[in-house]
Amino acid sequence: MMPRLAGFLLLAALLVPGFSEAAECTSPIPPGDLIAAGKLMLSINPTLPPQQFVDSHGELQGLNVELARDFAHRLCLEAEFIRMDFPGMFPALAASRFDGIDTGMFWTEERSKIVYTVPYAQQAISVVVLDSSKAVFDTPEKLSGHSTGVEINAYQERWVRGEDKALQAAGKPGIEVHAFTTATDVLAALHAGQVESAILIDQTAREIVRRGGVKMVGDGFGGAPTTLAFRKRSVAEAVAKTLTAMRSDGTYDKLFDKFGLTKLPDQTFAIRGPGPAAP
Repeated sequence: MMPRLAGFLLLAALLVPGFSEAAECTSPIPPGDLIAAGKLMLSINPTLPPQQFVDSHGELQGLNVELARDFAHRLCLEAEFIRMDFPGMFPALAASRFDGIDTGMFWTEERSKIVYTVPYAQQAISVVVLDSSKAVFDTPEKLSGHSTGVEINAYQERWVRGEDKALQAAGKPGIEVHAFTTATDVLAALHAGQVESAILIDQTAREIVRRGGVKMVGDGFGGAPTTLAFRKRSVAEAVAKTLTAMRSDGTYDKLFDKFGLTKLPDQTFAIRGPGPAAP
């Protein structure tokens, strides 16, 4: 039996493209550092096109989806996505429901102290209004005295609340901020007349404008890197090394050009920040 099996494996390796590579593929990540063997489980909030969204067939699409599938494959793992709203992601990651967060969130020093962050793109914030609106918010100061919608617990909310505080400290009317669970909810509130404007990450704003019904009246605010986040250092290090390889072989650039997102200037990717404190 054993000689026959060895002969079959040798024949398959010679005749089937990729057979030998697949048979020998071993992930560099210790199995005990993954939630499920052979899988890289990532949370995602598919309401932010073109980063991540659901197509007409209910399938996940977007830059973050394709990027994760590629680096997971290179790590000899299968990417598995857990769809959920952003506010619950950090508690769920802490509870070991998945290995990482893949939702295009902004990097902050605070976040880099509670998870292992790997910045991979660059983003800013934009303001959109309905096509029928005559409002122009091309500076943050012009939001003074107006209402706006924003995704709760996101970098965008932190940014606009900081602008609101600064305006009030300067003796000017503040910004009436309404926070919603998802960017989809923010846009629904805008169309329903609950808010005068919506604050979105810039790539999502451009995609929503392309689809029609809204226009961009301010952009380029609060620029910062966006990041992946992981519960284990070994996973973050492996992903960072793989992203660097994808940058070197052109895959990274090809994906970012395909979806029109802004590349991180760095040629080498790495964990940024100290990560969680040792227990």
